[in-house]
Amino acid sequence: MSTNRTSEASHDKRARALQLLALAALVTLFWIARPVGVGLFFGILAAFSVEPIYARLCTRGWSPGVAALVCVLGTVSIIAATAGAFAVLFVTRGVALARALPPLLANGGALRTLAERGLAAAHVDPAAAFIHLEGQANTVESRAASLAAGIAGATLGGMLTILFIALAMYYVLRHWSEIVLRAETDLPFEPRHTRALFDQFRKVGSGVLRGTVIAGAVQGALAGLGYWVCGVPDPGFFGALTAAASVVPGVGTSLVWIFAGIYLVATHHLIWGIVELTWGALVVGIVTDYVIRPRLVRGARGVPAVLTFVSLFGGVEVFGLVGLVVGPVIVTLCVAVLKTYEEELGASH
Repeated sequence: MSTNRTSEASHDKRARALQLLALAALVTLFWIARPVGVGLFFGILAAFSVEPIYARLCTRGWSPGVAALVCVLGTVSIIAATAGAFAVLFVTRGVALARALPPLLANGGALRTLAERGLAAAHVDPAAAFIHLEGQANTVESRAASLAAGIAGATLGGMLTILFIALAMYYVLRHWSEIVLRAETDLPFEPRHTRALFDQFRKVGSGVLRGTVIAGAVQGALAGLGYWVCGVPDPGFFGALTAAASVVPGVGTSLVWIFAGIYLVATHHLIWGIVELTWGALVVGIVTDYVIRPRLVRGARGVPAVLTFVSLFGGVEVFGLVGLVVGPVIVTLCVAVLKTYEEELGASH
């Protein structure tokens, strides 16, 4: 009897040691993958988003490898083309707009006149403020050139991220079922709970990514429409800038449409300036950020609206811009874990 107990105790010790070793291996893998984690994470979410297309191609007789490759190449091409278009647009149009700033800020310029009134009302010396501002505006063009060089230098990092997006997409599309089965075997949970959590991750991941992209495109389109109607120069450029700024909920887009409204007021288009500010605040800001985006990003049923807002704004605060996607995924999975725990607790009683 004592021999059996000794053998069982020894077996338990070896099992616990193996569990600790497996946990250490998992942590080590995450630590090593951390530098390329953004590409891997977004590749996984992209795979979830295009999975219906992949499944449709497979049902039409395409081999899984070819179908996955087509989905990956199509997605990567769209990402690369969009990033390249944004970079070219921002550099070229940004330099052109920078050249137009000094006359507007010079003595008698429209922006200077409006700003001087505001500074005087705030009891700030306009002359001292504009001496510094003119110096900054005159160097904007050279700084834009430096920014272009920085963008060129960051191209390698961007290409590396796109590479890992492609690799993660292909692997997840081809082997997601195997990943889930292996997790059901390896993780110390009930297989049905593991399967439910992975399914929740897939649903919320695709919902969050698609919601973020769609919400940004909607904000850019609505803002561009407002700029065009109100007579803002280069409405396409400022619409694209608004779409890029939309990754920061609430605050990001306001920096663009507030500037556009101030520009219209400063150039003696008071009514159109008010219209632009109203459109930006009500439609581009409040409606899109607080109505459309949460509905798109929620991604899973049963998540309270307050937690959706917490995941969006808290995620950005904790993880940076990537948190706009990471935050909702983590919060939704936490809610799923808590619900599973409540169900098991109720079943045990």
